[in-house]
Formats: sequence, structure tokens, C-alpha cells
Amino acid sequence: MHDRIENERNFHDNWAENEQLDEIDVIGANEVCTAPEMRHIVKSLGDLTGKTLLDVGSGLGEASVYFAMKGAFVTALDLSPGMLEATQKLAERNAVSVQVHQASAEEVLLPADQTFDIIYAGNLLHHVELEETIDRLMPHLRDGGVFVSWDPLAYNPAINIYRRIATDVRTTDEHPLKRADLRHIKSRFCSVEFRYFWLTTLFIFGAMFLFQRRDPNKERYWKVVLKEASRWAPVYRPLEALDRVLLALVPPLRLLCWNVVIIARK
Repeated sequence: MHDRIENERNFHDNWAENEQLDEIDVIGANEVCTAPEMRHIVKSLGDLTGKTLLDVGSGLGEASVYFAMKGAFVTALDLSPGMLEATQKLAERNAVSVQVHQASAEEVLLPADQTFDIIYAGNLLHHVELEETIDRLMPHLRDGGVFVSWDPLAYNPAINIYRRIATDVRTTDEHPLKRADLRHIKSRFCSVEFRYFWLTTLFIFGAMFLFQRRDPNKERYWKVVLKEASRWAPVYRPLEALDRVLLALVPPLRLLCWNVVIIARK
């Protein structure tokens, strides 16, 4: 595990070093039409004013800063010191305060009595030992608290091809969630809601690769769709409506979606 964590730390330090923070639109990154995961999460959480929130695997801090702008008291936890430095700078740029804490998700290294109303793990679980991470986080979630997460699923063949191509913008040990992972999460909480996103809307990724000839090793497609949301909106919005219909009528298609959002209550 040590080698994997060290590789993750180095990869994300390098990412942070090469990121232009002044180009990050925190509001846009979380509220645009092509951010359905976060839009659903924020709607489910409701008013965040005064809530304590732990952002695990906080990355550059777009979510941490956004939650702080919504009134939460946020602690950003990440294994990468470069990412945590970026988070602090991004918070300053947006006139909010975010506490930072360096640790891996499997270790946490928080005081045993420190608990949170909300634990958020965005795009994290497929990077870590899922069962161990959940075990370490559970004592830090207050009774009645909410664990929220979103991550990729393992079953869409088009996305799996993309993963095999886009090796420079991903770490080698990623393991998208499988049904067994979802069952384990469901077994640990008193109530769990799964919501699935990106089925026919994945056409956008195909268009970037096939028609625009954009190199997936030079651009992170999942970041591009946020930055270029207004450009893709005329395509995305009708496909999102189609996805809602298809997933309601044919539930097994849910596992072919790109991402799943998890809202779990302790």
C-alpha cells in the first residue's frame, strides 16, 4: 500500500504544480449543467450553513471551497501537499477559509473525537482500498450524519477504452466501482441512495475524441466538460433528459453509466 500511496502523492503533486488556479471557476465547476453529480449532491444536502464537512481526497479544492462558500466549516484532507497548498490558495482567491489536513484516505490521522456532519469523497473511492477507507471514516461521521460520494463505475465499454488510452492523466491503480463495492457501502449505512449519471451524454466524450481530435492524454475530458459547459449544453441537456427516461424504464442500464452518486446516512 505504501508504494501506491507514494505514487498517488507524486502524481497529484505534479498535477497541482502544473495547474493554473486563476483559471478555476469554483461556482461554474460545481453548478454547470455538465456537473450533474455535484448538482444532485448539493440538492440532497440542503442548507450547509454552519455544518461541519470533511472533504476526503480534496484535490485542487474546487469542492472544498464551494462548500465553504455555501456556509460550511470545511476540512480538506488530501495526501498531496501540493494539492492542499492549491486548496488554500483557491480558498483565498474566493474569500473563504478552509482547514487543510495531510493524510491518505486509508489513514485519515484525525483526532479520534473529531466528527463531522458531512463527509464528502468526490471521485475518490476508486483510488483507495474502499472497505478500509469506509472503516476509517465511519468513526468521524456523527450519528445522523451523511456520507456523500461520486465515482466511476466499471462496466461501460466505451469508458473502459478511454481509460486504456488516457494513461497520462490517470494513475495506474484506479479501480472503478463494481456491484460488490456498492453492496458493501449499502451494508454499512442505515439508508443509502444511488443515483446514476452519464449514459447517452457520454456522446460528448466521443465527440471530443472522434470529431475534435482532442488528445485524452493532454486534456482531462472530465475537466473539459466543466470548463466548456456552455458550449456543450445544447447537446448535453436533451441527452440528459433522455438518460432520465432510459434509466427509469430500463434500470439495468444504470451500471453502464459513467458515474454513480452515493448519499448514505449513518
